[in-house]
Amino acid sequence: MKKLSVLLLTVLFVLGAGFSALGQGVLKVATEAGFMPFEYVDAESGELMGFDMDLIRAIGEVLGLEVQIDNISWDGLIPALLNGNYDCLIAGITITPERQGAVDFSEPYFESVLTVVANTGTEISGLEGLAGKTAAVQINTTGDFTASDLADAGELKGVARFDTVADAMQAVLIGVADIVLIDLPVAEAYLAANPQAPLEHAGPVADNEFYGIAVNKNNKALLEQINAALAELKASGTYDQIFQKWFGAN
Repeated sequence: MKKLSVLLLTVLFVLGAGFSALGQGVLKVATEAGFMPFEYVDAESGELMGFDMDLIRAIGEVLGLEVQIDNISWDGLIPALLNGNYDCLIAGITITPERQGAVDFSEPYFESVLTVVANTGTEISGLEGLAGKTAAVQINTTGDFTASDLADAGELKGVARFDTVADAMQAVLIGVADIVLIDLPVAEAYLAANPQAPLEHAGPVADNEFYGIAVNKNNKALLEQINAALAELKASGTYDQIFQKWFGAN
């Protein structure tokens, strides 16, 4: 998520080096709930919902822990973890080498791919036809990183960065940007929730990526527990049940 400088990562890691052990009977989790269907705030109940939310609660059940989840800013997630404010992060976080330099990740729990969303009827198809176009992205996501690389290579005119997926989509609708680079399941969820929006998929733009649960590097014991719980949920069929609830089939 956060594209931190090496110096800042070092400072935050030192600050977080002495954080307290897992709270008694409580797993403190942070997310950024603007990534439907992985995490979002239900409009009626105000409850945090989504695939990630169900999964981390199931992990808590396996571990015999009460799960407390806070919805915080995207850019604040890794700093909050390194400072010891939370035990782990789950927010559709793609495992990347840069992030692995700051935090540990669980075994991958979801495989995704970046996709292009464009106006209906566009001639854009994946990476074809992007020259001269502006991409809207959620700031400091892999969509942002990929768009930046494409812009640097001259394959995009520019990158417009927004705090939320909804704002990035709106930028295309009002003509501020030509496309959105976003994770495929998130694009599908947005289009399903907004069928009136004249937007459509225009093809994948990158290799598949994998999501992981982030844990402070000083908390190897929790990392092992989370990995064991994930394995148990997959073996018992609970993971498949959660997957089918949000995505229809596995």
